[in-house]
Amino acid sequence: MINYQAQNAKAIDIWNSQGWEWGQPISPQDCAKARDNNWDVQLTPNIPVPKEWFLPFPGTKILGLASGGGQQMPAFSILGAECTVMDISDSQLENERIVATREGYDINIVKGDMTKTFPFADASFDLIFHPVSNCYIEDVYHVWRECFRVLRPGGVLLSGLCNETAYMFDDEDAMPLTVTNSLPFNPLKNPAQMPKDLNEDGIQFSHGFNEQIGGQLKAGFVIVSAFEDFDNYENSFLKLKIPSYWATCAKKPE
Repeated sequence: MINYQAQNAKAIDIWNSQGWEWGQPISPQDCAKARDNNWDVQLTPNIPVPKEWFLPFPGTKILGLASGGGQQMPAFSILGAECTVMDISDSQLENERIVATREGYDINIVKGDMTKTFPFADASFDLIFHPVSNCYIEDVYHVWRECFRVLRPGGVLLSGLCNETAYMFDDEDAMPLTVTNSLPFNPLKNPAQMPKDLNEDGIQFSHGFNEQIGGQLKAGFVIVSAFEDFDNYENSFLKLKIPSYWATCAKKPE
């Protein structure tokens, strides 16, 4: 059986070598703005995360889950948080090292696979920042259980989620859109859905409301806020105003 996580890590490293937007580290200018408390971060492509979703940063222990790339953790570190980033991609983690060295802050950098047990003790973190990434793993229920375990009571989980819509279509630029795939989209169970070029697409999985939202509730979280977002490519989804993403703010009960 294919080691899809190793393949996805390889694909992300290739994307970064080609200038992938989600692997471009934060600039020195934006770090300087963060020092003046002028900052924003994203869980999904376009809409900044509401500031009220966060805990006060000084001393807050934050886990950036599959959040490498040097885009969000630098701002949180500069604002006084104690940050750990876990990612499966070497190039994403290297970007975290580059920014931390350049800006002079400490960060705990962990190469890890979120399909496995997270390498952290129970109740290790106050907040988890989890941008869109669980579309690259098959079992999201495991991720929600592990997030619940490593958060302290009262802790916050901020997640960016890709909904199932995009996986129904092979060509998102076509007009009209034509449904070509049944759901759930799972190349491991439906070989016809396996991409021809794994380095170009990686191996992705669709996850619907039951997994993305219901899965958080099943793990024990209480969802306190959410919003929808759109893709940032000039494709048919954007033209037709079809949201492709959700962002959620969830809390672990005290």
